[in-house]
Amino acid sequence: MFQDKYNVGKKLRSKFPRSKIGFWKPDKKRPSALDMIKKSNYDRLPELVPVRHFRMKASPFAFYRGTASLMARDLAKTTSSGIVVQVCGDCHLMNFGGFGTPERHIIMDVNDFDETLPGQWEWDLKRLAVSFELAFRDKGFVSRDATDVVIKLVNAYRDSMLEFSRMNFLDLWYMKFDLEVMAKNARSAEVRQRLLTALEKVNKQTHDTVFYKMTSDILGKYAITEQLPLIIRPANMEQALGVAKDFVSQYKRTLQPDRRFLLDQYKLYDIALKVVGVGSVGTRCFVALLLNDQQEPLFLQIKEARQSVLEPFNKRSIYKHDGERIVQGQRLIQSASDIFLGWASGPTGRAFYLRQLRDKKMSPIIETMGKTLLEDYAGATGRILAKAHCKSSKGAEISGYIGRGEVFANAIAKFAKAYADQTERDFADFVKAIKAGKLHAEEKPANSLNVFRTIGKEVPKKK
Repeated sequence: MFQDKYNVGKKLRSKFPRSKIGFWKPDKKRPSALDMIKKSNYDRLPELVPVRHFRMKASPFAFYRGTASLMARDLAKTTSSGIVVQVCGDCHLMNFGGFGTPERHIIMDVNDFDETLPGQWEWDLKRLAVSFELAFRDKGFVSRDATDVVIKLVNAYRDSMLEFSRMNFLDLWYMKFDLEVMAKNARSAEVRQRLLTALEKVNKQTHDTVFYKMTSDILGKYAITEQLPLIIRPANMEQALGVAKDFVSQYKRTLQPDRRFLLDQYKLYDIALKVVGVGSVGTRCFVALLLNDQQEPLFLQIKEARQSVLEPFNKRSIYKHDGERIVQGQRLIQSASDIFLGWASGPTGRAFYLRQLRDKKMSPIIETMGKTLLEDYAGATGRILAKAHCKSSKGAEISGYIGRGEVFANAIAKFAKAYADQTERDFADFVKAIKAGKLHAEEKPANSLNVFRTIGKEVPKKK
């Protein structure tokens, strides 16, 4: 059976040559980066759009993180094998990390699914490869080093896909990338020590530690501390909590009965808007504080679920609610998911999804990584992505298409270099537009209180 599926993928090479996977040239009708950024700002909170631009202009890599929609349009013009799996949709190197499973083990996996959708597996791999190319350039490494790390990434994906596609399918779904095991098997003392230090730190991270960092005691009542421009409190908290309570009741219905019972032990106490990431800045993201009768905290992140950037170029999601699209896609890709992962609609119909905030979570700190650490990290992300894609039961076909040599890896490396060049050109145009006053970039919103006045607007139609 494996060989039959492998041969199906192998036959696709004649129709979709692997060498063409590496080709990139912008088509004549390609919109400018400025136009695409303006389009991606559609329906974002206007006061926060300049903050988004400010974060994007930090570097070509930061710009790349904020332009998933532009790359989705570009990828739709490139060659693919036609093999469809559940994809991440915004698969760059910062969207992997560690987190606690329901059993409280710390594992490494993909951890961002806002754009997830059934799509071309090559799109995830290409976006990940370009992110490593840009990260190496950002750190001043030579071009050959960037190419080498991309090839290592792709070969790790290739070898892992072949391994996973031969596994018992149930064993594949049960398999997790345990960080303690990864530390034990690390190839160098530096990598091992870094992982052990990270594990020690993340094991100390609980809702209690977050509670003392994020809250203040105001006249005997706990409240989320406002930290402009990152955390913004509503002007009318009573009204906001009234809306949120109805919202939480709806969200509970998307949870399993046992987890609904667990959540019922907590009461909503406070809520604030929280500015997160780069690409998500300007969307409606909140943090909610809940306490039980023992005054034990639970923090939930409430994040707006917009239309996937992949949807204009793929089949529409079978889920009409974008929050449900994200939750179900995450469950298909991840090894383990947050016990409080669910979805709901806001008072004006906007879609949201919810999960715990900062509960035993860790993110890569690229700024402190040298070449060796980045190479190891690239190999780990390639292996994790292969497992995520293989869960869609297309592993043998993907392996057959990739083959066992270097042809496919060299093609992806060629694409990564060419598209990184394109990103740097787009970034230069973006910076020029800011300097010319065509786009505004500010570190903080001009008026934080105005942010909440736009939240209740009617929901515009999807574009």
